[in-house]
Amino acid sequence: MFHVVRYRPLRLITQNSLSSMCFKLMLSRPVAFAQIWKSWFSSHSLLGNKNIILMGPPGAGKTTVGRIVGQKLDCPVIDIDDDVLETTWNMSVSEKLQDVGNEQFLEEEGKALLKFSASGSVISLTGSNPMHSAGMQHMKKNGIVVYLDVPTAVIMSRLKSMKVDRIVGQSPGISLKDILQFRKQFYKRWYDVRVLCGDIAAEVVAEKVLDALKRYQNSELETFISTRSSRSGRNMEKDFCKYFSDVVTEGLAPDGGLFVPERGLPKFTAGEWQSLTEATYTERAQVILERCIHPADIPASKLAEIIGAAYGENFTCSKIAPVRHLAGNQFLLELFHGPTASFKDFALQMVPHIFAYCIPRSCNYLVLVATSGDTGSAVLDGFGRLHDTDKQRIAVMNFFPEDGVSPIQKSQMIGCQKENAWSVGVKSDFDFCQTAIKQIFTNSDYTGFLTVEYGTALAAANSINWARLLPQIVYHASAYLDLVHQGIIPFGSPVDVCIPTGNFGNILSALYAKMMGIPIRQCICANNENNVLTDFIRTGVYDLRGRKLIPTFSPAIDILKSSNLERYLHLIANEDGQLVAQLYNQLENQGHFQLQKDLLEKLQQDVVAGWCSEEDCLAAIHSVYSTTGYILDTHTAVAKVVADRLQDRTCPIIISSTAHYSKFAPAILRALRITEINQNPLSQLHLLSSYSPLPPVHWGLLETLKKKGNEDHQVCAADMSTLMSRIETLIQNHFM
Repeated sequence: MFHVVRYRPLRLITQNSLSSMCFKLMLSRPVAFAQIWKSWFSSHSLLGNKNIILMGPPGAGKTTVGRIVGQKLDCPVIDIDDDVLETTWNMSVSEKLQDVGNEQFLEEEGKALLKFSASGSVISLTGSNPMHSAGMQHMKKNGIVVYLDVPTAVIMSRLKSMKVDRIVGQSPGISLKDILQFRKQFYKRWYDVRVLCGDIAAEVVAEKVLDALKRYQNSELETFISTRSSRSGRNMEKDFCKYFSDVVTEGLAPDGGLFVPERGLPKFTAGEWQSLTEATYTERAQVILERCIHPADIPASKLAEIIGAAYGENFTCSKIAPVRHLAGNQFLLELFHGPTASFKDFALQMVPHIFAYCIPRSCNYLVLVATSGDTGSAVLDGFGRLHDTDKQRIAVMNFFPEDGVSPIQKSQMIGCQKENAWSVGVKSDFDFCQTAIKQIFTNSDYTGFLTVEYGTALAAANSINWARLLPQIVYHASAYLDLVHQGIIPFGSPVDVCIPTGNFGNILSALYAKMMGIPIRQCICANNENNVLTDFIRTGVYDLRGRKLIPTFSPAIDILKSSNLERYLHLIANEDGQLVAQLYNQLENQGHFQLQKDLLEKLQQDVVAGWCSEEDCLAAIHSVYSTTGYILDTHTAVAKVVADRLQDRTCPIIISSTAHYSKFAPAILRALRITEINQNPLSQLHLLSSYSPLPPVHWGLLETLKKKGNEDHQVCAADMSTLMSRIETLIQNHFM
């Protein structure tokens, strides 16, 4: 496997008090250095000569929090309002505002910032300082900007109690709420660290500020391990830590395991989650992903740019992932509003930009993908939207079962091909495609040959890649927050989620959201007739002996080997990598394994499972359409059937609607009992559209199917040497 050495920013070494011995130790043994630094840090200023700059709206508590932080760190505290502006102007801020007016005030305030200089201090900005670009650039040169992110409703309440009804920049006819919302764009532009505040005491906010700064300065603590690595092996390999940018690039761990964060995922308090109930989807994504990705890997400003590119004009619904009431206590989480009409778009509109940012410029990359249907078109579309310069160094090769996807899915994958993205049909099933890619990644002779001969490294975009899971955590959390925002439940009340499941990535993301503090009571795993997961969750026996993959109406979950289950087993086994390695070696060699009783009991506390026949799937589509006018896709119908059977109706249940029904038109037309079906996919969509269904036929699919040349793609035999030869040919054609 090609390995990239990344030079991560280490701002800690700016401290003058570090001895040359420590500096040399840092270069040779980063973990030992981190331990020395931890001891050193306990008796020194948090950021040395750097300033801690508190930023936020008026009423955020910047002045009070600044004083507490300064006292804890025993360093100077400067309030821009009191100590800089009023001293410079020889008049109060309110008098200056009355004297010169809004626009001139902002300019005068900015000029005062440009003349200001300090080091090793805690500085509390005014609420309007961030609106002056040059002034903020000057401040950031020697400071870490901490954004005290307080919900607008809390700020409004505080300002009302302070009898403040106007702030800087507020013109006649513009409400206080509107100007507060307007200012957020400026706060988001400048911060390095965000602290979710809510309506909590200043002392608590100050502690959160210090915790956030410690995290900002200690990226070495956020490392990743393999699900198959032993604890003793980890201790021996500490000098070879993997960070987020590494695992995005490498995809699969060298030992065949999957990467997971060594210290687990971050926890949000109930108050932090509640502060996001009024937020938009992209705002929630920004906050959640900032906590999961260290700024040394992707700074907050770059992350915002990536999220904006992923969820901007590419999604047809402004809510991105809306929650729709279906019937009774059942709600649908609509995950099909992206460009390729499936939940895969949530990760795969974002991951290509993350990948392009994380990889070094000195190497070309070929991203390999195996798909059971939806992943392929989503990967091709996502990487096809990269900037032209990135397309020249990043290409994608998508393997799919030639006869194991729906006709529209195949047309879509072929239609999504770009100058740097190709589809290859394989004369086998998805499990062969996925296993083949894993074997290619662990074949060091082959990957080494590609690196030496062609300067090209391989990477993965399947859900084995850690970055694929993070955006999925966001939509599970957001769905719960939407129910709270709509008044369906108060925060803290539990919900169940039911997810059509094949490779276990989507349901794993829901389990991760639960770990992070979202009150999910249980996750319901919904299978079709390929029900190996249902059997496993009920019995603890994962048994592939004698099983053959059954082609169904829900092909995206026609999977027998569920890759991401490995991450969940590692979690409930208390990170016992040796046990996980033993289980998966047994599965590989003997075709089965069995969980010990205590682990099965842990699993069953979180997950229950059921499966759905083909007949019941079609019947559910017909029944829901007859009663509501809404059309479920085949995968969502599987989840609906299983939810009806397993839910106890004591709390709401959120059913993940993972794909748009347009992708499975023949099955949908059959479920609706339409007998005369034209074999042309475009004609099928037009026929469905004539029924004025909810939701409407997906525009992106229509546009893709209208493209000419949808029949052009490569097809190859289910043979490893053939696949490897195709990969080498593609590399020669694209990169050479």
